[in-house]
Amino acid sequence: MTALAATPPALPDITDHLAGFLKAAGDPLRLQVLQVLGQSSFGVLELCDIMAMKQSGMSHHLKVLARGGLVEKRREGNSIFYRRRLPQAENVEGAIHSALLDELDDGALDDAVAARLEQVQQQRAEQSRVFFARHAEQHDAQQELIADYEQYAEQACELLLRACPEGKRALEIGPGDGRFLCELAGHFEQVTGLDNAQAMLERARKTVAKRSNVQLILGDWPDSARTLPTVDAVVLNMVLHHLPAPASALRAASRQLNDGGTLLITDLCHHDQHWAHEACGDFWLGFEEADLVDWAGRAGLALQESQFLALRNGFQVQVRTFRKQLKV
Repeated sequence: MTALAATPPALPDITDHLAGFLKAAGDPLRLQVLQVLGQSSFGVLELCDIMAMKQSGMSHHLKVLARGGLVEKRREGNSIFYRRRLPQAENVEGAIHSALLDELDDGALDDAVAARLEQVQQQRAEQSRVFFARHAEQHDAQQELIADYEQYAEQACELLLRACPEGKRALEIGPGDGRFLCELAGHFEQVTGLDNAQAMLERARKTVAKRSNVQLILGDWPDSARTLPTVDAVVLNMVLHHLPAPASALRAASRQLNDGGTLLITDLCHHDQHWAHEACGDFWLGFEEADLVDWAGRAGLALQESQFLALRNGFQVQVRTFRKQLKV
């Protein structure tokens, strides 16, 4: 039997839907919330701190935004976070939605809001820093519960070299024990590893001791980005789910890249293994494939190639390369 074509919504349904969308987008404070959510997903109390308002008021605005199709909730462990909903091309407001987010992303945050956002981001970063300072020695065992290095390293290196065969400088964020730095050192003239935990850097230092073209730097990403030179490749291997603001991290990576440069991301697909928060210091339970593409696209990065590796212990790994668009 031939499937019936979808019946378009009746005119009143279209106008009602658009009215809800436009109402949600028609308030300056709600537009600021959408700008903030362009940096990362946040819980209600975090948004209250950032926007300097009471929880009852913030909950009301989030409810209006959700009804209008502009935000959605997602559970991460025992917490609920709000994030921007991606524009849906098949929806009547899809084009308007996409243009709205582009406009918001191009605009600057209010100075006071930006300062409070930075405070919340710093609190998140400190949680990650403390975890890895305390658990550096157990890192390998914990990581193997999720995705062993050998599971993704070969594919990650293959995709990176295919996308960036003649690169001269590479930067790896959160290099762990330094094994992938050694891979990079064999293909790039100069390699930098950046980590916010001194204990992890010391482990990496032992691994790359014989590699004269590798330097290690202590610092937070993306705060340290301004002090580093531009590179031909930025590598985020199994680190994005530890970062407090993944979308901001991708924008920083784009700024760090030379035109035509490559961003390599190896990370988890979205999962429901909540124990990873406590056991492994994971801030996010992996990522939807569409979210990475959307964040990268808004940062001026185009998807080049993707591989999805076999499930292990309930986790699936995605390996993806993105290219920074050439300036016209």
